[in-house]
Amino acid sequence: MSSRRRFLAATASVGAVGLAGCSNIMGGNGDGNGDDIAPGQIGSGREGRDAPGGTSMKEMPPLEGTVTVYSGRGEVLVGELIGYIESLYADLTLDVKYGSANEMVSQIQTEGDNSPADVFYSVNAGALGLLAEAGRTTPLPDDVAGLVGEEFRDDENRWTGTSGRARSIPFNTEAFSEGDIPDDVMAFPDADRFDGEMGWAPGYGSFQAFVTAMRLLEGEETTRQWLEGMVDSGVQRYPDEFQICQAIADGTLSAGFTNHYYIQRVLDARSGAPLSTTFTENDAGTIFNVAGAAVVDTASDDDMAANFVRHLLSAEAQDYFARTTFEYPLISEVEPIGELPPIDELNPPDVDLTELSDLEPTLELMREAGVDV
Repeated sequence: MSSRRRFLAATASVGAVGLAGCSNIMGGNGDGNGDDIAPGQIGSGREGRDAPGGTSMKEMPPLEGTVTVYSGRGEVLVGELIGYIESLYADLTLDVKYGSANEMVSQIQTEGDNSPADVFYSVNAGALGLLAEAGRTTPLPDDVAGLVGEEFRDDENRWTGTSGRARSIPFNTEAFSEGDIPDDVMAFPDADRFDGEMGWAPGYGSFQAFVTAMRLLEGEETTRQWLEGMVDSGVQRYPDEFQICQAIADGTLSAGFTNHYYIQRVLDARSGAPLSTTFTENDAGTIFNVAGAAVVDTASDDDMAANFVRHLLSAEAQDYFARTTFEYPLISEVEPIGELPPIDELNPPDVDLTELSDLEPTLELMREAGVDV
């Protein structure tokens, strides 16, 4: 069965505006932000979920012609959504090229005025900012960018977020209660009860963005001391954050530093696992980053490219991100899956998300602190 048919079959039982997720997703590529790991398919909080609010794709202007999308989001997570959008319109062809977000930015810049790209779809705001600062984007119409809060889009409408992820502290509920977890990420190196009990994935893009945020907020010296303190405390290294959450659920770790959706993906397959999550407050430990999209300045039809971005902010697409990738939807009418606080109850710091792409000083600092990157 083709991916599009699987997608349509999966959604038939809940109607056109209640995407229930995809089945048998395998493979893919990613950018160290979770797009290389397929989620399970029977998510916590899905049963009994109401149809999403927001604007249905059926109420949006139709898409037609060929729209070329350079996607820094892995096909494993967004391929079937894109296939569904394409299936709605007989005269539409979506030509999607997949790779890492930074690879896509580099390719667009290398191709220059001859780039066939109409839309750049990124796993993070940093890559969107790089493309915008290079002057390679065309501003989105207000009625598209305005579908999300101003904190989740560029102030000149050069790009908009489409879904979000929060940094979090997963923990084993048999080892700790929520009250045991500091609400200040800077407190972990000095908390003796976490010695040898914490896990991190320093080679992972999202972790490096987290340390970048700490460097911007706290300064290099304080960040170096934090990193050295975590190393001295015996923090355990993992290749990715999904494995950290699995280890916490198994009881081989007690807590860790991960994006929020990995907890949901583990609980998706192991609903009774002793795994929960909490969030720090107003510091690098609770950075909220976004995946998002921009119209490239070489788009053959700016309006059609912007309309594709509009479809990523539809009721169906936002519910898809909640149900299938366990991300935060960015339109207020769609709620996240599971026992997660709504976006307006999170307390992230005030950081320009595009600055999180400045990783070289971060990687150098991590190496100086003895972190195995």
